[in-house]
Amino acid sequence: MAGQPPVKPRAVRDIGTHMASAQPFHGSVLDAVLERITYANEETGYTVARVDAGRSGDLITVVGALLGAQPGESLRMRGRWGSHPQYGKQFHVEDYTTVLPATVQGIRRYLGSGLIKGIGPKLAERIVEHFGIDALDVIEQHPERLIEVPKLGPKRTKAIAVAWEEQKSIKEVMVFLQGVGVSTSLAVRIYKQYADRSIEVVRTEPYRLATDVWGIGFRTADTIAKAVGIPHDSPQRIKAGLVFTLSESTGDGNCFLPEQRLIAEAIKILQVDTGAVIECLAELVGEEGVVREEIPGEDPDAPVAAIYLVPFHRAEISLAGQLLRLLRTPADRMPAFAGVDWDKALAWLHGRTHTELAPAQQAAVKLALTEKVAVLTGGPGCGKSFTVRSVVTLAQAKGAKIVLAAPTGRAAKRLTELTGHDASTVHRLLELRPGGDAAYDRDRPLDADLVVVDEASMLDLLLANKLTKAVAPGAHLLLVGDVDQLPSVGAGEVLRDLLAQGTPVPHVRLTQVFRQAQQSGVVTNAHRINTGDYPLVRGLADFFFFSADEAEDAAAMTVDVVARRIPAKFGFDPRRDVQVLAPMHRGPAGAGALNTLLQDALTPARPDTLERRVGGRIFRVGDKVTQIRNNYDKGASGVFNGTLGVVTGIDLDEQKVTVRTDEDEDIDYEFTELDELAHAYAVTIHRSQGSEYPAVVIPVTTSAWMMLQRNLLYTAVTRARKLVVLVGSRRAIGQAVRTVSGGRRHTALDHRLRTFTP
Repeated sequence: MAGQPPVKPRAVRDIGTHMASAQPFHGSVLDAVLERITYANEETGYTVARVDAGRSGDLITVVGALLGAQPGESLRMRGRWGSHPQYGKQFHVEDYTTVLPATVQGIRRYLGSGLIKGIGPKLAERIVEHFGIDALDVIEQHPERLIEVPKLGPKRTKAIAVAWEEQKSIKEVMVFLQGVGVSTSLAVRIYKQYADRSIEVVRTEPYRLATDVWGIGFRTADTIAKAVGIPHDSPQRIKAGLVFTLSESTGDGNCFLPEQRLIAEAIKILQVDTGAVIECLAELVGEEGVVREEIPGEDPDAPVAAIYLVPFHRAEISLAGQLLRLLRTPADRMPAFAGVDWDKALAWLHGRTHTELAPAQQAAVKLALTEKVAVLTGGPGCGKSFTVRSVVTLAQAKGAKIVLAAPTGRAAKRLTELTGHDASTVHRLLELRPGGDAAYDRDRPLDADLVVVDEASMLDLLLANKLTKAVAPGAHLLLVGDVDQLPSVGAGEVLRDLLAQGTPVPHVRLTQVFRQAQQSGVVTNAHRINTGDYPLVRGLADFFFFSADEAEDAAAMTVDVVARRIPAKFGFDPRRDVQVLAPMHRGPAGAGALNTLLQDALTPARPDTLERRVGGRIFRVGDKVTQIRNNYDKGASGVFNGTLGVVTGIDLDEQKVTVRTDEDEDIDYEFTELDELAHAYAVTIHRSQGSEYPAVVIPVTTSAWMMLQRNLLYTAVTRARKLVVLVGSRRAIGQAVRTVSGGRRHTALDHRLRTFTP
């Protein structure tokens, strides 16, 4: 509408008033078309945008409450004019109304903006060309007439009508939710969960949102509850706060919390009387919302009152019971190894592989093939991989049915390459379904004589429980992993608990670093770090250090190393082969900031590159991304937290982004689902578990001081196959090497394994 004379609206209709105030308004009103969003904070709704008021042809900067507004929409904004010392004249928006455009050009721009799924710029052109100024009335009142548009069939016509109605409904929900502080992306999720009941649920049961809607935690639900009038000391609020505290603790890796710690942490969050919290906790236990159980503490005479969320309590008991049942069953699906002549078997193996097994490796092979459950652990260069290959080779020679799995797609690919036998992710192996239930369990076990799971340090309590349920009685389960790495992202320390003193699970720990591995600076320094020694950073061909004391300098150096230095010296592709692993997400050298810098360097904006903005992030074709939640409805068998991929397509008409995952599957994401994806040029070290990369770059700065621990740095270094580059300060690296992880997670699996009775 820039450069066009004003046109009197023939039918301006409000389709949503945001942040409406009952007080008299004394500011200014600005009518304009939203052209582009420069910045948006999804949590607060604060937005910086450029709008076209159709006057001089110049775009105007507006700032403020524009939550939910989309490019192409016509807005009636109320607010005040002001001036910014750097950016000049601005309009400060206090609230706005969305109105349907009333000119042919405005309608074309509106429909072509991507706001309505299924209508892109080209189709918008055809619709407006056919219906002219009546186009929006046709879509709303007589959508069946869209079939009159050339090349527009009944199926797509129906889809557009549905999308139009859904968009209107979501807008109505947003109108209500903005008043209680809910962001656009969460409003869409709430609508998808509850549809027409959205406003009713938010108004009467706001704490349900924290359990029903991904991305909404207790704090957001609490803000909403306060806005709709739920009392501060309501039992509904206190119980939700207790459950939230337990849930947050499982996010930190704990399976339970000691009762006194739970009460203390809940009081801090809720700011209510201790007595009310104790009373509500007792009611929760009585309602079976949580479980209270006394378990042994560090002092044998002082048991700990452990408070569990029900799923974690059940899983811990189930996992211990299932492991012991597998160990003790008299059935054996590989009976040939019970009486095998091991000298002959190992000699035959040597003839096949032309490599001699070390004594500890031989012990591990025998253990895996004779015990129903066994654990193999050890650091890099100690021969875990070759031991696994030897186990698989001997099992195949006896005709055993073998299943190989790993927690991540990359680890599964590596296992396939190592053994020559197909491997899959644990999630795909179990065929996890929506809701998290597995297709394989005790009633329908896997048809396998030997199940080998690599990178077992990544197995959390819930996944380990599902896995062991699916192992048939008499089958052999071999868990392989490095117990010195970080524990799983999810709750539990399964591998560590299995190896705890006094548990009945047989295991072998490989400690000898083989000669070939000793020549690797990556392996050498991994073991130095693990024993508390400073890594060698000079004179090595595969391990480097770039000094940068300030976090901002370290971030800039990290980008330079990834984008220029490594490709020039080693020929690695900076997106495919190089991974930045940061100790934390926040901060100048954290994964968040580095992703922005690396995207600008590796996948910059270009006129011929499609992109989609989501809040403060931009997705472009070619972007390296990662899934940040388990979604059982995506793809053939779900897409899971930590899955990596590359954006291969953006469809503005269908409002979707296509990602090619590291499991070679194409997954479509609707624009409203893009908050399930994060950029992955840089990821936190925790999120890198189970993955392996040709080269890793690790920014280690004092800005991440509280996170710097030995097992964190050790895990990061062991993710590299060929090259490690540390960037940062010597002081920070020294802190990480010296600091042993403080304390164990709150788990009781080792106790249950020692004391379990059927």
